[in-house]
Amino acid sequence: MILAVFDTNVLIAALRFSSGASYQIILAADRGDFKVALSVPLLAEYDDVTSRPDIGIKIPMSAVNDIVNRIAQISRQQQIFYLWRNILPDPKDDMVLEVAVAAGASHIITFNKKDLKPASEFGISVVQPSEFSPLIL
Repeated sequence: MILAVFDTNVLIAALRFSSGASYQIILAADRGDFKVALSVPLLAEYDDVTSRPDIGIKIPMSAVNDIVNRIAQISRQQQIFYLWRNILPDPKDDMVLEVAVAAGASHIITFNKKDLKPASEFGISVVQPSEFSPLIL
């Protein structure tokens, strides 16, 4: 079974638009079509970013919290024992890479493929939601 990490930008897209590939990925994760790896720092980022008033999410905050909590519930909780910092241009992206490496994930799902490209050095495929959807549907 595929084990993947999804970047915060995928979660935000899913919460903004219920018709896109990001939304379908969240639904597929909930159905158990693939496994999701998650760390405490990445979950904290999900909470932080989804709570920003200017992020463009139109659904009630209580629903957003329920979705983030459900993601935490269905995900494989991954402890991080080694920090791969300063590999990627954005330290928040390093956090996504660290979860993927520690969990042995096969994929990182993101809209930011360019900055996460070095993940391929760890044998991790970096894909956009539209590229990942056919793998699980």
